[in-house]
Amino acid sequence: MFQAEDLIDLERYPIHRDGPDRDHLLAEIRADLERDGCAVLKGFLTAKAIEAISQEADGASANGHRSFNRTNVYFSADDPSLPESDPRRRFFDRSNSFIAADNFETDGPLRTVHDFPAFDPFIRECLQEDAFFRYADPLADVIVNMAEEGNGFPWHFDTNSFTVTLAIQNADQGGEFEYAPWIRSGDENYDEVSRVLDETSDVVKSLTLEPGDLQLFRGRYSLHRVAPLKGKTPRYVAIFSYVDMPDMVGSPERTKQLYGRVLPIHLERAGMRNDAYLD
Repeated sequence: MFQAEDLIDLERYPIHRDGPDRDHLLAEIRADLERDGCAVLKGFLTAKAIEAISQEADGASANGHRSFNRTNVYFSADDPSLPESDPRRRFFDRSNSFIAADNFETDGPLRTVHDFPAFDPFIRECLQEDAFFRYADPLADVIVNMAEEGNGFPWHFDTNSFTVTLAIQNADQGGEFEYAPWIRSGDENYDEVSRVLDETSDVVKSLTLEPGDLQLFRGRYSLHRVAPLKGKTPRYVAIFSYVDMPDMVGSPERTKQLYGRVLPIHLERAGMRNDAYLD
């Protein structure tokens, strides 16, 4: 049986205890998010947690669903009316491998962290989101992305306004997190996007995330990628999913694409969502 107190470094990150230390932590994270859309809580997990969650991911890795495609940074279709140099016409190989949420036991280490009563409220306060609900999808509320050698995460913008991720295991080489903060604040800024793709931009920042680091990132506005990976060791990153409406689950089409299967709840709730988005 795992206890959150043994998995989260609560002395360094007192997310469960009101007071000046927690207030100071929130202020620092909000300032980082305001400045460049990215905040990292270094060493959020204990060494015990890193080992336990890595083992849990290894044990479930055979159940990961792999998919491959070519995409531009906007996940949009090609537009032949534009110049070939336009970033909307520049496509890159992308691979995904997601270990679905139902591979992680309720009393396992990953869910023990996620289900710690103080975790969700703290994340919400960091992001200052009014509408903030845990994803109700039984395949997707907390998943692990498994990336192997190659160019798995080329430059892209996220379709959601923020992500909450937890570094679990790094590849043997590569895997730096690179991003161009707020590159599309107000407009698409295609010229600067092109410079990033050409590796001539001077606005790109690079982070080396270590196992146990918790990252909050506003990737809808900041172009970003994971640098190509090398070696036989897979890179594991847990993704905690939150949405702006209660009881939301994925569409059958998107769920099938990401996880290779659907559950009855996806079929039962198809067409019941209040938004018109595709995923």
